[in-house]
Amino acid sequence: MPRAPTTSDVFNAIAEPRRRQIVELLARRGALSVGMLVVKLGIPQPAVSKHLGVLRKVGVVVVAREGRERIYSLQAQKLKAVHDWVKSFEDLWDHQLHRIRERAERRAREQSESAILNPRKEQS
Repeated sequence: MPRAPTTSDVFNAIAEPRRRQIVELLARRGALSVGMLVVKLGIPQPAVSKHLGVLRKVGVVVVAREGRERIYSLQAQKLKAVHDWVKSFEDLWDHQLHRIRERAERRAREQSESAILNPRKEQS
């Protein structure tokens, strides 16, 4: 089955780790110039611009010109489909975390009871 183009939807666009890094940077720091993204990501400007182009085509980022610079901003509402999809797994994660917590508490109780029933002899 051929792979869908990266610009077909937000899921494909953010499948690439560098694009997720861009989204995270814009979410944490607000609007940033291409130059600042190049510095923060440590990759060449053409690569950053290519990733920004993909994110722009699906609407995750918008660009504004300020003088000679292009400033990119995150359009977080475009990530709602991803959020909604991931949220559908929340009950599964909560269930797994509940099971892990129960197991850890049971082991802690067992160790505590074992220590009470079998105290170690103190050495002189």
